[in-house]
Amino acid sequence: DETEFRNFIVWLEDQKIRHYKIEDRGNLRNIHSDDWPKSFEKYMKDVNCPFKMQERQETVDWLLGLAVRLEYGDNADKYKDSTPDGAKNTDNTAKNAEPLINLDVNNPDFKAGVMALANLLQIQRHDDYLVMLKERLTQDAIAKASQSKEGLPVALEKHILGFDTGDAVLNEAAQILRLLHIEELRELQTKINEAIVAVQAIIADPKTDHRLGKVGR
Repeated sequence: DETEFRNFIVWLEDQKIRHYKIEDRGNLRNIHSDDWPKSFEKYMKDVNCPFKMQERQETVDWLLGLAVRLEYGDNADKYKDSTPDGAKNTDNTAKNAEPLINLDVNNPDFKAGVMALANLLQIQRHDDYLVMLKERLTQDAIAKASQSKEGLPVALEKHILGFDTGDAVLNEAAQILRLLHIEELRELQTKINEAIVAVQAIIADPKTDHRLGKVGR
């Protein structure tokens, strides 16, 4: 329902996000105005939402994730020691060592983060964000990743990303993906150079046929 949607956005801004000062929220609160879509579009830009106004589901997920992060930031001492009900009996040491074990893929904040990252990296969208992630793991990519390689550690902070997602975790993930992409480009350039060298070797070593008065293969 359009009215409920607009009320929901106003509630998020008034109660959780609070990006605008109270006196600057008038246009957003005027939900019956014909100009409300323009006010909402401006609001999305002001909070750095990566989605378009037409992508409502993604926008709602992203704004909810932002609200959750801000709520946690305001009450960090209250929430920092909280654990999920299903994980209260688990070993905290093992949990800290493997931070992805208890990752909830159904969490709206996680879904919004995946969609935002896909949008930034221009990855083809899919209705099911988990399917979208799986499609990026091609058999060639999996086989390549399975090969053991030794390399030097990379200091991510020394590599400039070129844009800011507004989320430190997403920024780091984007930096890693960009570095992997650069590595693939270097491998491709190496193969191209090898092909050029091979062609030059053929051209530089022609065979001469004196009977025909020709030089070549």
